[in-house]
Amino acid sequence: MKKPVPRSCSLFLVILAAAFSAFAGSASSDAPFLNIVQVQDSINPGTEDFLKYAISRSEDDGAECLIVLLDTPGGLVTSMRGIVQAILNSRVPIIVYVYPSGAQAASAGVFITAAADIAAMAPGSNIGAAHPVAGGGEDVPSTMEEKVLSDLTAFMRSIAAQRGRNAEWLEESVRRSVSVTAEEAFRENVIDLVADDLPALISSLDGWELRWKGTTRVLRLAGIEQRTISPGFQHRILRSISNPNLAYILLMIGLAGLYFELSQPGAIFPGVIGGISLILALYAMQTLPVNYAGFLIILLAVIFFILEIKVTSYGMLSLAGVLALILGSLMLFRFPDRTTPLSMSVFIPTVAVISGFFIAVAGLAFRAQVRRPQVGAEALEGMIGEVTRDLAPEGKVFVHGELWNAEADEHISKGEKVEVIGMHNLKLKVKKISAR
Repeated sequence: MKKPVPRSCSLFLVILAAAFSAFAGSASSDAPFLNIVQVQDSINPGTEDFLKYAISRSEDDGAECLIVLLDTPGGLVTSMRGIVQAILNSRVPIIVYVYPSGAQAASAGVFITAAADIAAMAPGSNIGAAHPVAGGGEDVPSTMEEKVLSDLTAFMRSIAAQRGRNAEWLEESVRRSVSVTAEEAFRENVIDLVADDLPALISSLDGWELRWKGTTRVLRLAGIEQRTISPGFQHRILRSISNPNLAYILLMIGLAGLYFELSQPGAIFPGVIGGISLILALYAMQTLPVNYAGFLIILLAVIFFILEIKVTSYGMLSLAGVLALILGSLMLFRFPDRTTPLSMSVFIPTVAVISGFFIAVAGLAFRAQVRRPQVGAEALEGMIGEVTRDLAPEGKVFVHGELWNAEADEHISKGEKVEVIGMHNLKLKVKKISAR
């Protein structure tokens, strides 16, 4: 017969098992891992915010490295500079992999790829065409082109020098928009390797000696855990609306909706849409280089349109509102690489439609104010009726399809026409038509 285990011993075993489980879980969480993030979008403030978050999270979690799967047509210079700065100052190695086949690292994507600690591409992908363009895709006017090119080529040379890449080719990609395939980029020392897919990339990087932060670091990636960092709801929303053209449209819709609600109280739906659009616009604008003088001028334009309802200006306030809207829109964003802050294909139609909307609503509100009242005592004043019971001095008259008690200062016989001149306690005050 077995001797029973003492209760104190059983308790000790339970505590020991729990401690061992906690230690095992801690050990497994401390196992090496790498983070993977995918950027398949234009380079905008939303993309910048998401990549900075991925880099910061990789630093805090102690990831072995961060692999960025890149496929971009380019984007904003300001956002690109923010991403490049985050990569160059990262405390974990950053690997940019232009992937999958058919992907591109164009325009701003060239700078991001060149700034990576290790740059790789998939077969069938391409890189290049980093020449700056204006907001709508058109060429930068010659008055600004030299300044912009000089600034971007110097920036590209500094990146190439820090990463040991082909500065001459990278500079040509900015000046002449040259573009090459993955294999050509490898031969030109623009990237470090060509890998067929992500497993092939990780296999090639295992044991890679990386000159990093003044020391030599060897990547140990064989068999380690791969974690994917996905954009949260906040990042998805921001990436969608942080395009300055879309943020501008949302701002205009928001102001138009709130203006309509203020001028026509009770409509509700325009006010709800306007409020939501305005909140989204302000949320997007917190990451954009906004010139608040331009924003205030746009608000001044709305005030001019509101005053048009209250003040008889013969259209002068509406004209001032249109001019303020145009000036405020042109000043709203500050992009050093652009001569026009908004795409003309967005700016011109939006200003035309919103200005027409403001003027039309102001006109409707003004006509509603000066229109004759349709109900109440004021609506009956001046109407013509017929006496149905002699007024001596009180009787009855038929006015506006209804029979009313009425009184007059003189005797008026049945069948005669009278004009309503007032009302008191639901009794009409009338006078003879012939008495005018």
